[in-house]
Amino acid sequence: MADKDLKSKENVDGKYYIDENCIAAKYCVSVAPEVFRMSESGDHAYVHKQPTTEGAEGATQDAILGCPVSAVGDDGQE
Repeated sequence: MADKDLKSKENVDGKYYIDENCIAAKYCVSVAPEVFRMSESGDHAYVHKQPTTEGAEGATQDAILGCPVSAVGDDGQE
């Protein structure tokens, strides 16, 4: 489970985030490219934009379920 106390600094404000446990597997970026991006260094992903459509929300949920190290989090707040 992602730890909101370890959020990567690049994440935009909002309920979804990626924590420092990200291993740059790129799964989240592949399933929800409108939400997730890779850092400039390429060693981790981050939330570039919070989902604003039903499709993006579903893709973000897929990213949470598919992350191999559970680094994608949902703090439950809007």
